[in-house]
Amino acid sequence: MSGTIVEKNLGVGEVLRADTGCLVAFAPTVDYDIQFVGGFRNALFGGEGLFLVKLTGPGKVYLQSLPLSKLAERIMAASPPPVSSSSSSFT
Repeated sequence: MSGTIVEKNLGVGEVLRADTGCLVAFAPTVDYDIQFVGGFRNALFGGEGLFLVKLTGPGKVYLQSLPLSKLAERIMAASPPPVSSSSSSFT
């Protein structure tokens, strides 16, 4: 149900772009920036959103393969429906 944590060791100047919901942690030596990913097609078919995180090395980066928003959706889908209380009534 949950995603896998992936460790990536970025070299000096190496750039990694990922969905913002996939970022777990990164070393203090890694430069972090949020970038807008524009365009009509991306807005229409993008799925997760219009923003990516840009990480520039050196240093370790930890990503999860399943963004937090998708994990929450899966947990809600797998949860039993709430039990309604039919015994209480208001008069």
